[in-house]
Parts: sequence; C-alpha cells; structure tokens
Amino acid sequence: MATRTQARESVIGLLYAYDLGNEGIVKFIDEILEEKKIRNKQKEFALDLFNGVVNNLEDIDNEIISHLNQGGIKDTGSVEKSILRLAIYELKFKKLEKAIVINEAIELSKRLASDSAPKFINGVLDNINKG
Repeated sequence: MATRTQARESVIGLLYAYDLGNEGIVKFIDEILEEKKIRNKQKEFALDLFNGVVNNLEDIDNEIISHLNQGGIKDTGSVEKSILRLAIYELKFKKLEKAIVINEAIELSKRLASDSAPKFINGVLDNINKG
C-alpha cells in the first residue's frame, strides 16, 4: 500500500505537468495514480490534494508571491512551485499539522528538486507559517 508521502510525490508530478501547460493531465489522473500503485484511501487523498490545489491556484500563488524575497513566481522552478503549492494548500486549506507539512515539503524537495530547493522551500513556508 502506498504511503501519504508517495501520494504527495505523485501529486507533485501531476501539478508539475499541469504547470507546464498540460491541463489535459486531469483526464489521466486515475491511470497515473494506478500506475504508481496509489489506491483506495491514498488515491482519495491524492485526488483531494490535486483538485484542491488546482481549484485554489490563484489564492495559493498569491500567497507564494507575497512571501518571495526576490524574483517572482515566474522565476521559481516548476518542481519547486509544485511542492510549494501543495504544501500551502495543506497548510491553508486542510489545516494539517504545520511542522509535518513543512518537513514533508522539504524532504520531497530534497528528492525531486534542485540542490538549493530545500532551503528555498523551507524559507518560503516558514515565512507563511509565521504570517
């Protein structure tokens, strides 16, 4: 059975594709999750996260923009942006334990993003958490 971390990782991949202009990815979510063996409760969890981020994208992006120290959201890498979007959705809309969400985002960024991503993600999420 897949873990929540694996479900989040799949959601980040879906959000990444969506961010790159592949809105049609929505039609293939079930197949993609099945391929990654994300099933049952974890599939529901992943679908809830993906749909929640997409449905609240403008609010989430505004939150990111308001906490960026330099550069803009367009200068943020797509993987990093996808991780931030997911974490902010969980923090702001799902009201999950902040420390767990932030730690999970940092760990995912270590595996999926650039070397500088964990520090960047931590900084943005820490600012949001304090604000």
